[in-house]
Amino acid sequence: MFADRARIFIKSGKGGDGHVSFRRELYVPNGGPDGGDGGRGGDIIFEVDEGLNTLADFRHVRKYVAESGEEGGKRRCHGADGKDLVIKVPEGTVVYDDESGKVITDMSGDNRREVILKGGRGGCGNMHYATATMQVPKYAQPGQPAKELWVRLELKVIADVGLVGFPNVGKSTLLSRVTNARPKIANYHFTTLNPNLGVVDLGDGASFVIADIPGLIEGASEGVGLGHEFLRHIERTKVIIHMVDAASTEGRDPVEDIHKINAELEAYDPAILTRPQVIAANKIDAIWQEEGEEGPVERLRKEFEPQGIAVYPISAVSGQGLKELLYHVNEMLKEADDKPVIFEKEFDLSSLGFDRNLPYEVSRDDDGAYRVEGPRIEKMLGYTNLDSEKGFEFFQRFLKDAGILEKLEEAGIEEGDTVRMYGLEFDYYK
Repeated sequence: MFADRARIFIKSGKGGDGHVSFRRELYVPNGGPDGGDGGRGGDIIFEVDEGLNTLADFRHVRKYVAESGEEGGKRRCHGADGKDLVIKVPEGTVVYDDESGKVITDMSGDNRREVILKGGRGGCGNMHYATATMQVPKYAQPGQPAKELWVRLELKVIADVGLVGFPNVGKSTLLSRVTNARPKIANYHFTTLNPNLGVVDLGDGASFVIADIPGLIEGASEGVGLGHEFLRHIERTKVIIHMVDAASTEGRDPVEDIHKINAELEAYDPAILTRPQVIAANKIDAIWQEEGEEGPVERLRKEFEPQGIAVYPISAVSGQGLKELLYHVNEMLKEADDKPVIFEKEFDLSSLGFDRNLPYEVSRDDDGAYRVEGPRIEKMLGYTNLDSEKGFEFFQRFLKDAGILEKLEEAGIEEGDTVRMYGLEFDYYK
């Protein structure tokens, strides 16, 4: 089964805690602090694997967690760093933040490997905290916490040309005829389930990649059928070939079909319709018309050529007209922007770290105690070891520098009043 979407949980490694210890050697009285630093947590890294072409593997494994760093040791021993976790994805995979829908990165073009979540830094051991006034520091810094995120992966195929049309108009037959692709072909009344890619080789070094975007149906842009599953694959293409059944072998009107498909493309992403288009009027060998009657190819030309859209009558089965169509498409590509379509980054990963601008609020409990809570407090508690004298000093300085003590005073706090923060409780004194 072809898979082009997945939702996974990723988490970098936590930094190892710094160690508290003191030298204890024979004939060395009053040994100083020798607690080592914690190791760095492992990173979460996305990397392009040329051998992959679907996201099927992510249907079985949805949780990816890098190794945490080890705690520092005695005798200034540094804790081991956690191993990075490399997640292999096919080229063309776009990584989105699942909550906001913003683009984190696009694994396309030159972007073959990218660190998505950095592991936490290891904490400093107590050997770093010895001063003239504190020669026996019983404090070590905890390692930075891990970063975690739910992300959505979407594979958007990388092709120069997108071949679109309703089911059973002959797209698979055309692709098999002009490229090295070998799609399954039969008289199905439903759509191909896999986007098929092939390379068109025109000789003299001229070539381009064409993708058979699986057959669209009305309502595709609203997710009817497998609409969104297929429409995303056309977002990278530079030229669009509309393929229609000019002979109306199944009773479809080719002019109406093009209007309907363009309406679906516009509803999904209006920018798609700014790309050059060409119409391939297929099955001309099966056209039957009365003498003097206006043929379907003439109707198509009358309707679309005034809009600058050329119409090429072809037969995908016999090969009639294919050469002219392909050379025209190649000329269109020469005039198109040759830069690959890369989705710009929208999500700032640094927002996952500690931010002093995060909000907090001061409230009053029924028993008169003051409660201080919010993302800023929660993040700071994750970075600080309050079980030690030094750590508590750091936290008090944070409360003052961040204006939290001033906010408590504005709320009417007095000496001896109780302050609560996420399970912690202490008395307020100036």
